[in-house]
Amino acid sequence: MNYQDTVSWMFQQLPMYQNQGKTAFKKDLTNTLKLAEHLGNPHQKFKSIHVAGTNGKGSVSHALSSVLQEAGYKVGLYTSPHLKDFRERIKIDGIEVSERFVIDFIASNKDFLETQSLSFFEMTVGMAFDYFSKEKVDLAIIEVGLGGRLDSTNIITPQVSVITNIGLDHVQFLGNTHELIAKEKAGIIKTNVPVVIGETQTETLPVFRAVAKKHKSDIFFSDQLITKDYEMDLKGAYQKHNSKTVVQTTSVLREVGFKISEEELRLGLLNVVKNTGFKGRWQTLSEKPKIVCDTAHNREGLSYVIEQLKNEKFDALHIVFGVVNDKDLTSILPLMPKKASYYFCKPNIPRGLDAKTLKATFLKNGFIGNAYDSVAEALQTAKKNASKNDFIYIGGSTFVVAEVV
Repeated sequence: MNYQDTVSWMFQQLPMYQNQGKTAFKKDLTNTLKLAEHLGNPHQKFKSIHVAGTNGKGSVSHALSSVLQEAGYKVGLYTSPHLKDFRERIKIDGIEVSERFVIDFIASNKDFLETQSLSFFEMTVGMAFDYFSKEKVDLAIIEVGLGGRLDSTNIITPQVSVITNIGLDHVQFLGNTHELIAKEKAGIIKTNVPVVIGETQTETLPVFRAVAKKHKSDIFFSDQLITKDYEMDLKGAYQKHNSKTVVQTTSVLREVGFKISEEELRLGLLNVVKNTGFKGRWQTLSEKPKIVCDTAHNREGLSYVIEQLKNEKFDALHIVFGVVNDKDLTSILPLMPKKASYYFCKPNIPRGLDAKTLKATFLKNGFIGNAYDSVAEALQTAKKNASKNDFIYIGGSTFVVAEVV
């Protein structure tokens, strides 16, 4: 199989959350542990940082990689989902894993993967751990896929665990309250391993404190401890929370023996995109009209983005918007600006919500807009309708952004 065949096989053969949603979610780590054992337990051969949270975990993971790269370390980075190419999920020093490694990993482990019925996510985690072990990284930043406690990544014992914040997303798997979701995310806290919490929230604070105490883990709340604002190249008002989480995590890493100077920290935060190739976070695609995309896709994430929109100067606002079919629209609708023209679209994945259905829900709630057959058509029409002093925002789902970056 060539690279395209290999990736197609991975996508089609096995349940994949990106495409299928709930049916791809597995409720234990048995398969991941079996695969790790089959591969010679690669996750035990490198140091790691484990990053969970409802929003910001992608930005924090990439920014931590950037800081450590500036400090001269060889850094593995595992994140999900990808925007364009599967290989974005697995990087070392910002460079994607080679097509050859992906092909060879699947080819040499295919019988095992098939007989054990491993999910797409399980095999991808195994591939990342195998790669980081073989390439002898100094440290790998491992982003949780979904939740924490039962996520395939949760077989590592990291140097530090990081939980950015808790919001109501993926409630069908993780629970429908902040406390229940916090319990799932707190599942990445390990005995005697320090934990950094990005945002102090009334409902989740007691949960994190209790789990940390049980595991004898030192706990640090970034927003309480870091008072200085650090500049980042990632734009978006919400990045100030993420930068503080990165700064506090860096402080903990220094305590466990990593050498990172203040200048390396500063440069790391300023060069996230250059060092890691990170995309889709308040990313400006063009000027006149200004076009910005952002992967925010839940109430908490979108509330920051909408605040950011209020700070922009424009004549008229055009919003290209699409979501997945398990999205709770009732939590999003009150946030969305009514004084805007909407271009509804369906992201090109099986679980994308039909654009006409999305349009009907919005129009019923007093919004104005039309449905389009694709993200490309929606954006094309928005561009045609916009004058050079207008603003076009593209978002609602990671998978909408994936089609425009």
